[in-house]
Amino acid sequence: MRYLIFANTPAHVHCYRNAVSDLESLGHDVLVLARDYGCTVALAEWYDLPYEVYGACETSKWSLLANLPAHYARALSVARRFDPDLIFGMGAYAAHTGALTRTPVVLLIDSEVTGLDHAISTPFARTVLTPDTFQTRLCDDHYVFPGLKECAYLHPDEFARQSGDDASIRDRLGVDRDEPYVVVRLNAFGSHHDVGKGGFTPDRRRELIETLDAHATVLVSDEGGDMDYDGLPARPFSLHPALVHDALAGADLLVADTQTMVTEAALLGTPAIRSNSFVGADDMGNFRALERNGMIYNEAAFEAVLERATTLLSADGTDATWRRRRDAFLADRCNLTRVIVAVATAAGDPDGVDALDRFDRRDAPTSTAEPAPAEPLPQNE
Repeated sequence: MRYLIFANTPAHVHCYRNAVSDLESLGHDVLVLARDYGCTVALAEWYDLPYEVYGACETSKWSLLANLPAHYARALSVARRFDPDLIFGMGAYAAHTGALTRTPVVLLIDSEVTGLDHAISTPFARTVLTPDTFQTRLCDDHYVFPGLKECAYLHPDEFARQSGDDASIRDRLGVDRDEPYVVVRLNAFGSHHDVGKGGFTPDRRRELIETLDAHATVLVSDEGGDMDYDGLPARPFSLHPALVHDALAGADLLVADTQTMVTEAALLGTPAIRSNSFVGADDMGNFRALERNGMIYNEAAFEAVLERATTLLSADGTDATWRRRRDAFLADRCNLTRVIVAVATAAGDPDGVDALDRFDRRDAPTSTAEPAPAEPLPQNE
């Protein structure tokens, strides 16, 4: 069979990269249709994926809107030439390309907040897949899997360090073997679903870094690329973006106003603090589930971020506690790459895939916001 896979962001490359390799090893033809956004193309190159670029945009909402017509035209042209049997993606580009080429589409969605995108994409999907933490029914063909999108590449059966081992990534980062370090991830808030949302202000970025510096070396991953390091006790994460998970796995803490990297840290057994204007009563189900399991903290108040970070970096036994919690969480979560491959080889039909269940048949999560665990640092088991 022939599969066309849309990779609009770096996270999409990670989600599908192992499935691409598995499908090719089974003798199928795969083409990744990538958008030149952030480090998306750099990751496609690193993992040696068969890809073409359908367009580019900067980390701003206006860049995306201005380029939409050209993106659609290029995507449609490539799809007609490649002539896929099935299309995978996460939103409107994949859905509309499938509709215009009369090709069935499988959408893999993990964010409830992109309501407009869901409304204009899911009606054209053969199948919609979401984590079982998803709180909104999207369509009749909505299926859920036990796990998170990031289980496609950070499930224990899939995760492989790109740099070798912890000592190797520390050498590349320039930190000593026993030197504690924190990763700070800053969001550009340039996507369509980020309209009206925000994270750390410039002044709070500075205060956060100065607070963290009292306990650890601070490495900053800045999506927007406009961070001013002048006079700050921090340095940018300057390695290839494919090495960021190795760095996260060895970090003592992640503090972020982003989304995906928080989940990645949790699945790697690294404590994470998330703070942005998504946090609150209407927060996404995956982050609420991770907090319920003591793996991350969702903090709306900046003062709470500073207090939580200081407590975590000052406590003993944090590493062992979080890794046990990670192992417990993943014990009954699926390897999403295997699910994607199974759905692909079944021509998009999810009914025969054991890990999947219809949205209406799963136990719906509570819609109330769960508070953070009572103790800043859960006691070791």
